[in-house]
Amino acid sequence: MRGPHDIGGLDFGPIDPEEYSLTFWELQIDAIRAVIGSKGIVSTHENRRTIEQFGHEIYDTLSYYERWTAALQRQMVDKGILTQDEIDKKVAQLRTRFRETGDLEDF
Repeated sequence: MRGPHDIGGLDFGPIDPEEYSLTFWELQIDAIRAVIGSKGIVSTHENRRTIEQFGHEIYDTLSYYERWTAALQRQMVDKGILTQDEIDKKVAQLRTRFRETGDLEDF
């Protein structure tokens, strides 16, 4: 049985070869992953395994960096570094700020 990441040989159409500019939040998650990786908190293999365990429904609905973000959230809770409550409170703060200002970059 294929995992959600195993799409080799399937017809998904052509690959878009255009350069993609990362958004602010994508740069942030990339930097966070680099730091926690360099500190030995989460390895690349753990990140890949966590993402592959999402299953088709979740995997197929998230973008590349959304998968990284979801994996990081799960790993931080599983390792006891953050609680789900702490994450939920911060997300609520960010949503409020965004509704009020339309800006998240300085948060």
